[in-house]
Amino acid sequence: MAGIDDSLIFYPLRIAVLTVSDTRTEETDKSGALIAERLTGAGHELAGKAIVRDEVEAIRAQVNAWVSDDRVDLLISTGGTGFAPRDVTPEAVKPLFRREMDGFSVLFHQASFGTVGLSTLQSRAFAGQIGDTFVFCLPGSTGACRDGWDLVLSQELDSRYRPCSLAGQIPRLRHLCA
Repeated sequence: MAGIDDSLIFYPLRIAVLTVSDTRTEETDKSGALIAERLTGAGHELAGKAIVRDEVEAIRAQVNAWVSDDRVDLLISTGGTGFAPRDVTPEAVKPLFRREMDGFSVLFHQASFGTVGLSTLQSRAFAGQIGDTFVFCLPGSTGACRDGWDLVLSQELDSRYRPCSLAGQIPRLRHLCA
C-alpha cells in the first residue's frame, strides 16, 4: 500500500527555494516563505533561498548556480508559470532539462482542481531534471504553493514514502530505492 512507512529512517533533503517575481521582496514573499516553512517543518534543510526578476537570464543564472552546487539536492521555484506577459519561468527552465517529469504537472493540476476548480488551467506548473537535480516549478500564489507542497511534494520527497520516494533518485540517497 502506498504511503509513509514510519518504521523507515527519514533522510532530509537539501532544498533551495527560488521566487520569480518583479514585485516581491524578502518581506513580501509569502509563497517562497511558505515553501521554506513547509520543507523545514517536514525536516528538510533549506539549502538556499533567492528572489529573481521575471527574466529568462536571471532565472537561468540562479537555477544553474544551485544545480552546480553539491549542497543542493533539489530546487523548488514559485512564480512565473502563468500567462501574464512577463511569466517566463517555463521558457527559462525547460530548455535546461535533460528529462521532464510529466506526472508532476498532472498530479499538481488534480490537486489544484480540488481547491481552485477550473482556474488550475491558468497554471503552467512543471518539473524535470537538470543533470541529477530535480526542479519543481510552482505558481506564485500561496494557495498553489500550499497545494503543491501539501498534496504532492511533501510525501514524494519523504524518503519513507513507499513503494518508493523521489528521495531515492537523489545521487547521495540512491540506495533507498535499490
